[in-house]
Amino acid sequence: MYFTPKRQILAVLSCFVAATAHAQTTPPPQLDNIVVTASRSLQLEKDVIGDVTLINKADLEKEGQNSVAEILAKQPGIQISNNGGPQTATSVFLRGAPSQHTQVLVDGVRINSLTTGVSNWNAIDPALIERIEIVRGASSSLYGSGAIGGVINIITKKGGEDRPLSAWTNIGYGSYDTFKSSVGFSGAQNGWDYALSSSMADSSGFSATNEMAGPYTYDPDADGYSQHALSGSLGYRWAAGQHIGLTAYNGYISGDFDAGPGPIRTLTRQQAYNLTSTNNLTDYWQSILRFGFSKEAIDNRIPGFDSTAGSLQRSYTWQNNFEFLEHQQLSLILERLEERVEGESNYLANRRDTNSAGLVYRGDFDAHHLQASVRNDNITSYGNETTGSLAYNFDLTDNWRIGLAGSTGFQAPTFAYLYAPDTPASFWGPRYQNNPNLKPEKSRNIEASIQYNTDTTRLGLVVYQNKIKDLIVGSVFDPLISANTAQNINRATIRGITLTAEQVVGNTTLRASADFMNPVDDETGDQLIQRAKRVFHLSAEHRLNALRLGAEYQFTSKRYDNDFNTFPAERVTLGGYGLVNLTAAYDFSKNASVHIRWNNLLDKNYANVYGYNTAGSNVFVNLSLRM
Repeated sequence: MYFTPKRQILAVLSCFVAATAHAQTTPPPQLDNIVVTASRSLQLEKDVIGDVTLINKADLEKEGQNSVAEILAKQPGIQISNNGGPQTATSVFLRGAPSQHTQVLVDGVRINSLTTGVSNWNAIDPALIERIEIVRGASSSLYGSGAIGGVINIITKKGGEDRPLSAWTNIGYGSYDTFKSSVGFSGAQNGWDYALSSSMADSSGFSATNEMAGPYTYDPDADGYSQHALSGSLGYRWAAGQHIGLTAYNGYISGDFDAGPGPIRTLTRQQAYNLTSTNNLTDYWQSILRFGFSKEAIDNRIPGFDSTAGSLQRSYTWQNNFEFLEHQQLSLILERLEERVEGESNYLANRRDTNSAGLVYRGDFDAHHLQASVRNDNITSYGNETTGSLAYNFDLTDNWRIGLAGSTGFQAPTFAYLYAPDTPASFWGPRYQNNPNLKPEKSRNIEASIQYNTDTTRLGLVVYQNKIKDLIVGSVFDPLISANTAQNINRATIRGITLTAEQVVGNTTLRASADFMNPVDDETGDQLIQRAKRVFHLSAEHRLNALRLGAEYQFTSKRYDNDFNTFPAERVTLGGYGLVNLTAAYDFSKNASVHIRWNNLLDKNYANVYGYNTAGSNVFVNLSLRM
């Protein structure tokens, strides 16, 4: 992989060097952040093996009107694209892998669409999120199909350990007549823990498209949205190590989009429910029984072409964690997943079941740290898929750690590719026919890392390669059937380097990250569409008593996309861009504060999908009250 030096690269690298050149005078308070997703069991963040990021509550509170996808895009190794605003279809690329190759969870429950493979990011409201855990690299040996690029686990607000009742509310207003509010309460006492949160938002929005989208799509009207969400949890601990809990999320968004002149809206609902019983059966055996249920419903309201679609997933999990020896844990996971497609389309098959068994081992031996996992998924009409992962970290010193990992992943074809009803020939192209003979997409991921951590300094470097074979191309003309159909004909290789740095100097925190990635279609040698080779992030935050001031800069190099106004679609270039954001917050007291975010300060005009607009300069002010 070859990268040509640029001024932006040199600027970012200089920031990494500068971050290590300062001494810390007042160490910040350290919290033992907990991570679950990386091994499917509780771990301290500092003990996690692999390329993992935790977006905590404090980080989420600074984001103003930004969507979940926009928040994720500020993290190393993540890029996004959307079709004209937070209410529209959005893709999240984790380490350059296609968006359907990221397994997305809400409180551990799968929510990826069964028809498209992607997630309804627009129906997830950040106001109800406690934290987000990101695991990069193929993770099918932990989570099965769909985790070729990695896993993103969105964890909603919970009651927590014993504490009195507390309540909070947010109310904010900003550009594009955007109004957002949220309210919630939580607590825990006498063995019970509980939480309930709700939110709503409304925005006039901006035009989703521009003239380049073509006459059949472009509409200059403003495309707004309204959003509502509700989340809650209820749990009971009747003895030490014995807990049963229920979590629920129900999000809804009604958003405008452009598909030619006229009022056009999509109504999207995303639900996720999780019932869990955690029981310490002996001193060394913990049993976790879990039932998960998720459901999506999409209603497209296009005059004369209304349509509905949806899907549901039910998962049954029994996880047994064994700790026979000190600093070693073995987890046996038995899982069943039931997938069902709903809606108007008459799919040739609308159900699929997967039975899975997996093992996860974690061990710490002084300076040596090991995690290994293996999983077999038996899928209806496919048979077995076996995946594995092996990761090793070694502590060179108290501050330096190196690591090496390898893993495999797979993605079962979506119901739309396998079983969608035939479409007759039309003005748009030839007849389309489903392909029930598609094979799963597969990947092999390897990576190496080095980390340096002190109370005030964090440095990281990750080098990775993900080779994906049997990639599905959604529409290929097959002369044998005289129709377009989906086929496993593509391969891709994604190589990259990620650099991260964080330095605390007194009351100032400096952060930087740089991604150098080469996402290549092996058949053509072309760069994969909508993904950039270079992305840099810089940020600084300074606290001055009750006042906090922050600045952010993001640079994204050029991308490529397809222009579907031509036949066949022509490849077009989307120019690189740099964005500057400012933030400020003031604490009136321990119970009241105000947050201000100014995105795209310089009003940069840019696009991450050809023909679709992104937000211009915009400001959002939020008042937060806590009890």
